[in-house]
Amino acid sequence: MTDELRKQLIDNAGKKEWCFRDKVLSFRERPLVMGILNVTMDSFSDGGNFFVPEQALARAIQMEKDGADIIDIGAESTRPGAEPISADEELSRLIPALKLIAQHVSVPISVDTYKSKTAREALAFGASIINDVWGLMYDPDMAKVVADNHAGLVLMANYTRPDIFSGEGTIREKCEDFFEKGLERAIRAGIPIQSILFDPGIGFGTQTDESIDFVRSISCFSNKGYPMLIGASRKRFIGATLGGVPVEDRDAATIAVSCYCAKEHAASVRVHDVRGTAQALTMWKAMEG
Repeated sequence: MTDELRKQLIDNAGKKEWCFRDKVLSFRERPLVMGILNVTMDSFSDGGNFFVPEQALARAIQMEKDGADIIDIGAESTRPGAEPISADEELSRLIPALKLIAQHVSVPISVDTYKSKTAREALAFGASIINDVWGLMYDPDMAKVVADNHAGLVLMANYTRPDIFSGEGTIREKCEDFFEKGLERAIRAGIPIQSILFDPGIGFGTQTDESIDFVRSISCFSNKGYPMLIGASRKRFIGATLGGVPVEDRDAATIAVSCYCAKEHAASVRVHDVRGTAQALTMWKAMEG
C-alpha cells in the first residue's frame, strides 16, 4: 500500500462516518447496529425463520423499531459446510423479500453476497450496501458494481480458500494483507475510502483464540485507518468459550462482545439480537458519559 493511501485511510478514520449514496452514518458515539436477517433455510442460527417474504418483512420492521441502524439481508448461508448456490437461486430468495422491506423501512439495507449479479440486482431493488464475505476477491466484477452504484461496502477478510487468497504469517497479518489487497481493488474501481467498512472475518477459517484476538485487536486495526465491523453474533467461538452452550443461548455473551467493541471504538456490530444490543449500547454510552 502506498504512503498516500495509508494517509487517506488515517484521515478518513478520524471522521468516524460511513458515507454512501446520499447517506452519512456516524459511529462517533457508539457502533452502528447491523441487524442480521437471513432469508435462507440453512443458516446456522435462524435458518428457516424468515424464509417467507412476509416473515422477513415483519422481522425487518421489528428490527428497525428495536434500534437497528442497518438491516443486513442474506439469501445464501455462509456457515461452515454450507452448499453454495447459484446467483439465480440467491436472487429468487432475496428479491421478493428485499422489495417488500425497501418499501417499509427507512434504515439502509445491506445485502450479504459475494456475487456481482446478485449485488447488481439488489442495488436496483432497494439495497444501498453490499456486504461481501470475500472482500472483492471472489468475483472480479463486484468492485465495479459497487462503485457504479455508489454503494457502501463491507470488505470482509476470509481465510477459508487458499486458492482465492493465500496470505502468510499470523492471523492478524493475514487479515491486514487481505484488507490491503481488497482496498487496492476498491480504489482502482472507484469506490471511495469513506464508503468502506472492514470486517476481520470471525469464524471464516479462524479458531477460537484467533477470533478472540480479532476482537481484542480492534483498536490496532482502527489506528491504521480501518473502520471495523465485527460479526461475532452467536458464533462458534462464543459457544466454545462458554463450554459448549448452544447457538440459541449465546445472545448475552454476544452483547458482552458488542460492548467491548464499543469500548474499542468499532464502527459497527452485526448481530441477531438487535433489541438487546441496542439497549446495552445505550446504557454503555450513558455510563461512559
